Amino acid sequence: MLKIITRLFDWLERHWIKPAYSGGVLLGIGLCFFGAATNTMAGWLYAISGIIFALLGLGAVLAARSLNVIQVRRRLIAPISAGDELVLELELENTDSRPRSLLQVYDALPSVLGKAKPTAIETILPQQTHRITYYHLTHKRGVYRWQDVELKTATPLGLFWALRSRSVPAKAIVYPQVLPLRSCPLVDTIGREESLQTERDRRYQSATEGITKALRPYRTGDPTRLIHWRTSAKFGELQVRELEVITSGKEVIICLDSGVPWDAEAFEQAVITAASLYFYASRCLFSVQLWTAKTGTVQGNRVVLETLAATYIQEEQNSNPPMDPPLVWLTPHANSINSLPRGSCYLLFGDGTQNEVSSHLNLKGFAIAPDQPLQDQLQRQVR
Repeated sequence: MLKIITRLFDWLERHWIKPAYSGGVLLGIGLCFFGAATNTMAGWLYAISGIIFALLGLGAVLAARSLNVIQVRRRLIAPISAGDELVLELELENTDSRPRSLLQVYDALPSVLGKAKPTAIETILPQQTHRITYYHLTHKRGVYRWQDVELKTATPLGLFWALRSRSVPAKAIVYPQVLPLRSCPLVDTIGREESLQTERDRRYQSATEGITKALRPYRTGDPTRLIHWRTSAKFGELQVRELEVITSGKEVIICLDSGVPWDAEAFEQAVITAASLYFYASRCLFSVQLWTAKTGTVQGNRVVLETLAATYIQEEQNSNPPMDPPLVWLTPHANSINSLPRGSCYLLFGDGTQNEVSSHLNLKGFAIAPDQPLQDQLQRQVR
């Protein structure tokens, strides 16, 4: 019965008006006076009850009308990381020629973000815009969307509440946390065999002889060792050689096995790990990419963060993991590690056992313990 009454009052508040406590008391008094007037036929009782009903009617009409002239706009929401505060900005414009006062503004956030506190506005002047800014703490990564902003008022008499919704689409991106790794031996060991070739390339680029890609006129600041004297003598002006640039750097792809079942807590740890490893490898000047089951291979700081914010357990498998460069494979299933290309490494989350990994593959990696600090585990030496 209580739920039915609550739903009735909620419907009245959203579609018409809902009596406030003072309005309910005044309505009861007015009915009492009207009942007494019908019994006694006293004119003054009719007059008092009429005045009360007139006040109630005036309060109901004005409360509903006061919200019709308010327009709401939303400013773009800047992305943040989990654990930070969303900055939410709304603009309320009074299109009427009279001021509007005593408003409450509710942002109808998704339930996973929690309930936003109402913001009170004392007055919005005629043809003016009032901007409100408030902050909402987030704890979980994700891409959140919602539509409604609710306006509520009981002005001018405080006898009835009126609540109206405005459709103001919103999108908030909460990035996963990125751990400040000082080192990560698991990533550092990838591509170690290429270090000698990289060093040879550096010596090659500083050499005076090599494969000439093109000749161009000398510009101030060019090293004299690159001047091609024979061609310079032929054309009567200095010509400089442009050597073929040989690049050889470490490549790594962080792969999140998101298309399979996960434990929810382990998956969140894996997402944080993927973000942390990606930015660590970027700082180390690796050619690093991210792979998930839904998006495939992506690159770029913002794209990677948005991909990890939106990923979820058992998402649709739109692409297969690449098999050419070395991978860092993040998975809850040990049997998937056995199909990794040689030179890859892995991190095992959840209840998987490391003993199920085939030893002949000579893959480096370890299982993440859920009861130990994740950052310390990622910085430990790999056997």
